[in-house]
Amino acid sequence: MDDEMLVKLAYVNISSYRAKATKSLKDTVKTPTEVAEDTGIRRNHISKVLRELKESGVAECINEEAHRGRLYRLTSVGEEIVDSVVPHEK
Repeated sequence: MDDEMLVKLAYVNISSYRAKATKSLKDTVKTPTEVAEDTGIRRNHISKVLRELKESGVAECINEEAHRGRLYRLTSVGEEIVDSVVPHEK
């Protein structure tokens, strides 16, 4: 992993919410509601977490123009770092 990838990995790992959301999106496409249900994190927090992951280049929104039912997936960067994300308890 190069330095840029390590920085992104560290960014994901320092937040249990980002780590859980990244793990939830591994090899799949999900709505924020599905990510929230999968991780046990409230939906209003998931929206912020997904926005942070999108801004950092770890995740992307497939249908940005939709106001409801947005679909998120990991980018190639996200797919590369997801297996290195430290699982967080709680």
